[in-house]
Amino acid sequence: MNKLKILNDPIYGFITIPNSLIFDLIQHKYFQRLRRITQMGMSHLVYPGAHHTRFHHAIGCMHLMQQAVNVLRFKGVNISEAEENALYVAILLHDIGHGPFSHAMEHSIVNNVSHEEISLLFMEKLNDEFNGTLTLAIKIFKGEYPRNFLCQLISGQLDMDRADYLKRDSFYTGVAEGNINSERLITMLNVVDDELVVEEKGIYSVEKFIVARRLMYWQVYLHKTSLVAEQLLIRMLKRAKELYNTGIQLYASKPLMYFLDNKISIENFTTETLEVFAQLDDYDIISAMKAWQYHDDFVLSRLSQMIINRNLLKIKLKKKQIKENDLEEHIQDLITTYNIKREEAEYFVFKGSISNQAYQLKHKSINILYKSGKISDIVKASDHLNLKTLSKPVTKYYLCYPKESTYLNNK
Repeated sequence: MNKLKILNDPIYGFITIPNSLIFDLIQHKYFQRLRRITQMGMSHLVYPGAHHTRFHHAIGCMHLMQQAVNVLRFKGVNISEAEENALYVAILLHDIGHGPFSHAMEHSIVNNVSHEEISLLFMEKLNDEFNGTLTLAIKIFKGEYPRNFLCQLISGQLDMDRADYLKRDSFYTGVAEGNINSERLITMLNVVDDELVVEEKGIYSVEKFIVARRLMYWQVYLHKTSLVAEQLLIRMLKRAKELYNTGIQLYASKPLMYFLDNKISIENFTTETLEVFAQLDDYDIISAMKAWQYHDDFVLSRLSQMIINRNLLKIKLKKKQIKENDLEEHIQDLITTYNIKREEAEYFVFKGSISNQAYQLKHKSINILYKSGKISDIVKASDHLNLKTLSKPVTKYYLCYPKESTYLNNK
């Protein structure tokens, strides 16, 4: 037997758990694991307050979804009880597939398996446990439900996921530019021909939302220090997997050892793999890293020390692509200084690119509903000079390398 609970959230105040199914899902070990997965990866190395978790975020999204359902019903939009519950389940579980430090796993010890794919696997497993009660939620999550506005509330350019994470991440980082008025945005929602729209008087709130998203990406999510720290984490895990596969013994927890030992892709992501993944969280990586900093391997020990001590690589951001000569110069310097192989030096010297597109003009657009009944895309409806510019992707290129020649000396 369970009883409905009220949670106290620093962003929204009291959040009510709507029914026993949601309560049981929150209590499940798969969902409780999200308490041990940080929401913002390595951003706490830049913003010390950014230690909130995926658990916080998922509960917040569910709360905003409750508000959205109430608003739309008040405006005469028919949402059945089954559809309502499916929305709550889908938004609650939309991030359940995130691995340690949120995105680092996807690019290191599993082979390009996205967190959305793993979330779906978790939802299907839970659906078996809960006797098919998640079937409709899964359909909406996959975007396969015929009432498109329900799918847009889960995944769209103005969905409850973005409405929560912008406000929440802004709060915990202290970056005021990202603070959006989620409640007003939701109050302005409506539905026309099964498509989500925003009423005309909400146009300025949408403008603020798009601008806030752009600022949060450049100032927080794509901050150069967070970026280089995440790259080091990805490379540390790749190095550990490489060493383990050549027979070198490493300390790691049982779940982490499983992923070091096996080549995992979406094709062989079995029920057994999912169960092991469900035991993996930030603490497995942190405890391994603390041990690996003393390992004999030059690369693994230095990468681990860098992250633990926040003694990171230097990173330069440029508008133009990095020249091969610039990269090669730093690689050769490292090879000469430490007498290491080229493939080892490439763990510390590398280039890449980041891209930010605050609004995607041709993909799941945000439509404004005028009093006359006319519907127009936000870019056409807005008199904000920058919105058209914000709909174009901006790409920046980065080069990472050690700060000084003695930088990698073991201390």
